[in-house]
Formats: sequence, C-alpha cells, structure tokens
Amino acid sequence: MSPALVPDPAAESVSVPQAAPRTVLDASDISRALTRIAHEILERNRGADPIVLLGIPTRGVGLATRISERIAAVEGQSVPTGSLDVTMYRDDIRMKPARALEHTDIPVGGIDGKVVVLVDDVLFSGRTIRAALDAIGDIGRPKAVQLAVLVDRGHRELPIRADYVGKNLPTSLVERVTVHLTEYDGSDAVVIADKTGVSA
Repeated sequence: MSPALVPDPAAESVSVPQAAPRTVLDASDISRALTRIAHEILERNRGADPIVLLGIPTRGVGLATRISERIAAVEGQSVPTGSLDVTMYRDDIRMKPARALEHTDIPVGGIDGKVVVLVDDVLFSGRTIRAALDAIGDIGRPKAVQLAVLVDRGHRELPIRADYVGKNLPTSLVERVTVHLTEYDGSDAVVIADKTGVSA
C-alpha cells in the first residue's frame, strides 16, 4: 500500500508575490487632463455663466477647485465652486463602519436653474454618483447635472456615465486605483495596485 501523502507545511506557506504599485498618471498627465476637461465643459455649455462645480469629498473638491481655476483663466471670470457630501445618501451606509461626515458647501446663489458639474476622482460602481444625485435633489433643482471624473475605471453597477473623463483606465476587480493630490498627499499621481498588495 502506498504511504499516505502528508501536506508540506512549507509549501502551504508560500505566497504569490504581488505586483508592485505602478503610477499610471503623473503630475503633468493630471494637469493636462484637467485642462482638457475645463475646455470641454466650456465648449459643451457655451461658456461659464450657467456652471456650478461641486466636488465630492475628499479629492473631488481639490479637482473641482483646479478645474475652476482653469475655467477662470480662459473666461476671465470665476465659476461658483463648492463641495457636496454624500455620506448620508449612500445605499451601503448600514453595511459599513460609520463614516465621518464631510463638508457640504453650496455656493451663494444655489443651484436652481444652473448646470451643476459634479467632480470626483474615480468613477467605479456609480453608487457614489447616485448618492450625489439624491443629495442634489434635496438642495435644489438644477437645469442639468453633468459629471467630470479624473479616472473612469469601469465595472459600473448602475447606468451612470461620465460626461468628462481625464483617463479611461481598464482595471480588474482585484486592483485598487488611488488618486494622490498635492493638497492632501503632497504630490500628484494616479496609482494602481493589487488590493492585497502594498497599499497605494
């Protein structure tokens, strides 16, 4: 009779090495993408007059501010810019640990009759944007709502599409896309890494 096979503990402990995080957009790439988005917003809306920019915290706020600055440089006038916290509107609020509330800052003049451009760093499932639309509905009645994102990584779970995209970035579900901005992280970059690997 053949001897029973005994599992090798050393073999069981071997782990598959994870791919190192890699930068897919650097500071100059991000700058060019935001400049292009600003011009596309102006072209689509025939100027800056109807526009209100609302960034979704955290990094969407920094991106909205940068887009606003680029629009002002082209048009010679500032665009109302604020922030929109969607924490209490998320459909997973009961499924995850409590989140700290972020700041909502609606520009003077509100959003009624305006073209609201939501700004976020990464578009993924679409659930954050759905929550943002619900939040907007409690604040006012805009003429239209548009969406600008720095990165669209796919894997949508809801029928939501961005109007302005800095970079379409095909990813797998085991990858994490992280946006770094100087305002919050000390430098600008978009980094992709395995979720089980080194955090980006």
